[in-house]
Amino acid sequence: MQMQIFLLVWSAALLALYLGPQSILFHTELGIKFATGPRDGDAPATSVYLQRSEKALRNFLETYGAFIALSAAAGLSQHTNGLTQWGGATYFAARIVYLPLYVFGVPLVRSAAWLISAAGLAAMFFGLAF
Repeated sequence: MQMQIFLLVWSAALLALYLGPQSILFHTELGIKFATGPRDGDAPATSVYLQRSEKALRNFLETYGAFIALSAAAGLSQHTNGLTQWGGATYFAARIVYLPLYVFGVPLVRSAAWLISAAGLAAMFFGLAF
């Protein structure tokens, strides 16, 4: 299996990694009644960990579409090279590291992990475009 397709398949697990803490914290803090209700009005106050896990999930989703598109384009076109492979692996690894850094509020290093993941996407793009 090509690395791009391998990473694309495993990105579903990466998505679950981001959804898990947010969902568990949400249900634990706000309760099943609120979670399954219409959620009209303002939500009750939540912990900093739930807020951070929600922000990390949103941040991940902002880049996930680009990762899917670039991985699919590389895999389906069979136009993989060092840049697409390195970029995909870098994005994936940096995103694994990013989540706990964000949830536990580690400054600077979290931003570096985000920047590394963005560099991975850029490498994938340049590997495909040129």
